[in-house]
Amino acid sequence: MDERKDKPQDGALFVADEPPREAKRDEKTEPKRNGSWEPDGKAEEAAELLDVILDIMDRDVDVDIREDDEEQIVLDVVGPDAGRVIGKKGAGLDALQFLANKIVNRTPEGRRFVIVDSGDYRERHDKGLVTLAEREAKRAVKEGRVVTLQPMSARDRRVIHLSLAKLDGVTTASQGHGQGRRIQIIPARRRGRR
Repeated sequence: MDERKDKPQDGALFVADEPPREAKRDEKTEPKRNGSWEPDGKAEEAAELLDVILDIMDRDVDVDIREDDEEQIVLDVVGPDAGRVIGKKGAGLDALQFLANKIVNRTPEGRRFVIVDSGDYRERHDKGLVTLAEREAKRAVKEGRVVTLQPMSARDRRVIHLSLAKLDGVTTASQGHGQGRRIQIIPARRRGRR
């Protein structure tokens, strides 16, 4: 007999022998309807899928549909274990978001982007990235030299590139490969020397 079945496992995803339980839904988690757009059931499918995955992971959380429109679905993970779901620098949310998008959008018709969030973690994280980018851009201009940021995810790099695209006096470029890819903030007067 396998002893692992009786003990909770941390850090691994195990598929249960029993069928997945139905996701809990109530009127507050019903998607918002905008204009003439007809719901396609993808928001509910994504929420149920995420709820099942988090249940298998033994996390005490609920999944709510925060937004459901023509372009995207925003799922909100709430509960006592929400911090553990977020993971280090949002890595847990990113992994769950990747899975949800791959499964819900497995057919090319009616693709919609699924965003997995917890509270307003992504918004707060993005504000922190914009603040960092602006501070480092000022430093690059003041010192007249290229400032290279620490390696970060593609999503985080995109937030910084977009925030600094509006700022006069600096440009940005990505350097490196894979997980070690970094953003360089280049002051305007250094641009000609590159």
